[in-house]
Amino acid sequence: QVQLVESGGGLVQPGGSLRLSCVASGFTLDHYAIGWFRQVPGKEREGVSCIMNSDDSPYYLDFAKGRFTISRDNAKNTIYLQMDSLKPEDTATYYCAAGSGWVHCSDPVGMHIWGKGTLVTVSS
Repeated sequence: QVQLVESGGGLVQPGGSLRLSCVASGFTLDHYAIGWFRQVPGKEREGVSCIMNSDDSPYYLDFAKGRFTISRDNAKNTIYLQMDSLKPEDTATYYCAAGSGWVHCSDPVGMHIWGKGTLVTVSS
């Protein structure tokens, strides 16, 4: 069935790095807008980075610019989020998602397929 599975989260010290992976099954990612989102308990889910299905240009939220890198490997049906220079405020559950692209990929309402998330904790 259609599924997204994230991995790569964990505990990292401030300034450290993590690489998140998201493997898709049951569908091919190259036909979808894809993105990474994050959520802290009690707060709304917010976009981190994404790629529209209409182009190959990545989009980054301001807090992610210069620190995070999104990429996709169509052959592996996988998307990645490389996170560098992590800060305590980056602590959250990170989700990958896919959608039709009818709205901008940074808007979670446009995403129809979601992973269950992977927890990233940035702490000394």
